[in-house]
Amino acid sequence: MGKSVLIDLTRCTGCRACQVSCKQWNERVARKTELNGNFTNPPEMSSDCYTRIKFIEHEKNGKPVWSFVKDQCLHCKEPACVSVCPVGALEKSKEGPVKYSYDKCIGCRYCMVACPFHIPKYEWEKVLPWVQKCSFCSERINDGMEPACVKVCPTDTMFYGEQNVVMAEAQKRIKENPGKYVNHIYGKDEAGGTAWMYISGVPFEELGFRMNIPKQSLPAYTWASLSTIPGKALGIVAGLVAIAYFRNRGNSEEDK
Repeated sequence: MGKSVLIDLTRCTGCRACQVSCKQWNERVARKTELNGNFTNPPEMSSDCYTRIKFIEHEKNGKPVWSFVKDQCLHCKEPACVSVCPVGALEKSKEGPVKYSYDKCIGCRYCMVACPFHIPKYEWEKVLPWVQKCSFCSERINDGMEPACVKVCPTDTMFYGEQNVVMAEAQKRIKENPGKYVNHIYGKDEAGGTAWMYISGVPFEELGFRMNIPKQSLPAYTWASLSTIPGKALGIVAGLVAIAYFRNRGNSEEDK
């Protein structure tokens, strides 16, 4: 069974150690940023930023409070990005990570369009660009180590292990702590299930999570739509042929 991670947002202090370790391990450069009234920095993920901590300011019991949300690829169990890649540059491994092969990529960027979480980023600033995203530290997992971000977290915000163990831990924390968590494991059902999941004491919609993600895996929707294309295409061709036939027949009769 593949690996999984539970992110317990009630434990995150916004220290950003995960951001730093991710950037160091993946050898990504730092970019100059500016504060714009929000402590989230950088403001968006990019080809050089695979994970970041979002600072969410909201109210609780009439008082302003901060919540912190770790953003990264969720590594769907049945990834939409993998299903749309025409050359197999993206692959879902049995260990859990969705891996990317630079040598296969043709730069079509279908994966960026297909991802419901808007994770893959493109190196627009480079002459020879590639797609970039969190790899779930697949090389570390293969060597029996934890992902870099999990390893450095000082508050044990992330619980790493086999998927069934991680799911059981999420369910246990919610059951044993009534009132502490909302009754929702984000990633349990979204997009057919993801390897990275969240539990929170604040409703996920207040933290900016996308709540309109279908429960069915997205490749199932993709292929359901694609399967109708041949029939529709034949219908369009037949219609065009018929129009051309009647139009040309009219011209032929005028010539007589």
